[in-house]
Amino acid sequence: MSEENEAMTEQLAITRIRMVLRAGSVVFGLSALALVATPSWFNGLLGFSTTPELEWSMRMIGITLVALAGNMYSVSTRGSDTSVKYSARVMQVSAFALGVLTLLIPAALNWFTIAYACVGFGFSAAYTWATLSKR
Repeated sequence: MSEENEAMTEQLAITRIRMVLRAGSVVFGLSALALVATPSWFNGLLGFSTTPELEWSMRMIGITLVALAGNMYSVSTRGSDTSVKYSARVMQVSAFALGVLTLLIPAALNWFTIAYACVGFGFSAAYTWATLSKR
């Protein structure tokens, strides 16, 4: 019976991770669209003076986020349990790092940078909860 409970707990954790990955893919996908379509607006929200070079860089980051969002969605819907757990660990660290880097931005902190950092920390916490929670 104990092995059965353990297997059910593991499967519940995998289901939670899949949900967090799916939610993250939507958030990163929306960020990607903003970065590709309106990099000057996004730069302004971050407190940067926009330049054509910076806008180009933001568009490249946006395209990379499109790939990440697609992979996150794919893993969440079609990935093996092992790949889902591995992706959760990678995203847990990456989301936390995104939060830290956002707070270290070389511009004055404002409501958007703080909110964006909180999104990163929130997703890192969600991955931690999904992988460690026993119920």
